[in-house]
Amino acid sequence: MSGLLDLLNSDTAKKLINSTSKETGASEEKTSSVLNMAMPLLLGAMHKNAKSEQGASNLMSALSNKHDGSILDNLGSILGGDGVDRNVKNDGEGILSHVLGGKQSMIQQTIAQKVGVDADTVGQILKIAAPIVLGFLGKKKQENNINEASGLLSMLGGLLGGESGDHQNLITSLLDSNGDGSVIDDVSGMIMGKKGGLGGLFGK
Repeated sequence: MSGLLDLLNSDTAKKLINSTSKETGASEEKTSSVLNMAMPLLLGAMHKNAKSEQGASNLMSALSNKHDGSILDNLGSILGGDGVDRNVKNDGEGILSHVLGGKQSMIQQTIAQKVGVDADTVGQILKIAAPIVLGFLGKKKQENNINEASGLLSMLGGLLGGESGDHQNLITSLLDSNGDGSVIDDVSGMIMGKKGGLGGLFGK
């Protein structure tokens, strides 16, 4: 199955970077760096949430309905024109709140410090990216005819791990390095390079 790197290197990502850069005023290079750090975290958090019965049910419903992948067929109008569609940003805000919870502010501040932009800009970038990521997952769900929680977990794990077990191990340790089940509990140390960091893996 195609991994996360496919999304990060796709035409979809290029459109997302270009439009988001114009929307926020951040350079394309910095926008790309933010996305390269944030997307694995978003997928990893979804993967953890989907390990509970309720979390899997909620994500399955979202990917079967609102986030079925159709957003990817309409990126030109959603991301272009006079700016990014406000509905997309509002949707992204809700997704981030649900997926990252109380860790969202800390994550934004940490990525901002690493990339060299302000935390509000990181937040704006993530709001735009989150619905795209869910649309990507919805499309993958359809392509692989996934209708059960076990298949959903396998899909998310495959996207995170790609073709290298080392990649998946890095994401897993990033999300819960002390093994207490708390999502993204050591993101600050990981991103800032204290424990390896993601910059070298996903960043340019």
